[in-house]
Amino acid sequence: MKALDTNVLVRYLTRDEPEEAARAKSLIERGPVFVAKTVILETEWVLRSAYGFAPSAIAEGIAAFLGLPGVTVEDAPAVARALMWYAQGFDFADALHVASCGQAEAFATFDRSLRRKAEAAGMMPVIAA
Repeated sequence: MKALDTNVLVRYLTRDEPEEAARAKSLIERGPVFVAKTVILETEWVLRSAYGFAPSAIAEGIAAFLGLPGVTVEDAPAVARALMWYAQGFDFADALHVASCGQAEAFATFDRSLRRKAEAAGMMPVIAA
């Protein structure tokens, strides 16, 4: 199994550099490949900030990639929850932080907007720090 860096995933998803995109596709199709959730986090940031993709397109692209045969993602349930919340309008980093809390009883933050959105979405309790 090979682990992928963000740039490999970005090339695969955007196909903006044809030679590198072809190499990324070949590597992924030969599989199996592993993707750390930090790579997913960075990929979302790159696609949003550098490429200007809409959150819905980013969520769809990442979810489709993660559903490919031979692709394993770190903490898949948390990443899936974060992508779902992201598609509902959450900041992806915030969604991944909350989704990754494991056994915690609450997530403490100073971010009032996150607290309001989390309560409305029925996430784990997000409380004032």
